Amino acid sequence: MARHQRARLPLAVALASTLVGLGAAAPAAHADAPKKPAKTAKPAKPAAKKKGAKVDCAKVKCIALTFDDGPGKYAGKLLDTLKKYDVKATFFLEGQYVKSRPAFAKRMAVEGHELGNHSYTHPNFREISDQEIVDELKSTHDAVVKATGKAPTMIRPPYGEFDSRTVSVAAEMGLPVVLWNGGSRDWATKNETAIYKEVLRNAKRDGVILMHDWVPATVTVMPKLLKELKRQGYHMVGVSSLLRNGKKLQPGEIYPQVKQEELESPPEDMQSPEDGT
Repeated sequence: MARHQRARLPLAVALASTLVGLGAAAPAAHADAPKKPAKTAKPAKPAAKKKGAKVDCAKVKCIALTFDDGPGKYAGKLLDTLKKYDVKATFFLEGQYVKSRPAFAKRMAVEGHELGNHSYTHPNFREISDQEIVDELKSTHDAVVKATGKAPTMIRPPYGEFDSRTVSVAAEMGLPVVLWNGGSRDWATKNETAIYKEVLRNAKRDGVILMHDWVPATVTVMPKLLKELKRQGYHMVGVSSLLRNGKKLQPGEIYPQVKQEELESPPEDMQSPEDGT
């Protein structure tokens, strides 16, 4: 070997040792290997609405579904549906059925629904005496308190029929008179499709819808109806939640303000199907 070639060997060995010690790059054969793309962080999901969270109807579109004449014998199925869809409603109860179905009334209270007084035997308040009006409302008040531990927070006169005497009694009991401004005609049609269409036809922001939990078709169509109302942006709440800025209904106040002739109510001979529920 030539002298100048021998002189390069120690230098080459020393250079190789230095590269190894410094963690030299991989051999050229691997230099062009495809690199794995860097993982990009997934965007954070928006926080989901907490189940049971209080709804501010000044900021979102609300509607109140109300059910008269109960607790009906289908109330358990209806409550299951309301719970599944995280919906609150208002139940205007008859004392005679609170007495015969106290467990349903208790469940309504426990699950956060509003309770209203709808008389004990569903008479027309215009056709009975002052004392009979008092007895009807107070008997139901006592029945609800006994079954649930809570007192009704509002009154709805049967058939929507009332006069100044009813308002006076309501004021004495410290309760407002709550009517409705949209119906379902479930008492008349007892048909799922008809009920569905009628409720949606009457649905509006801050609307109070009249329904009945003794009508099987109403209870059966409820999942479909709740889905559609939610799709349209509605939040289903108790009547008192419709009020703005912490306002509360006052004793003897009539809400919503509607004309008597605008109230859609069943004729007396349509009341009391089977056992009246």
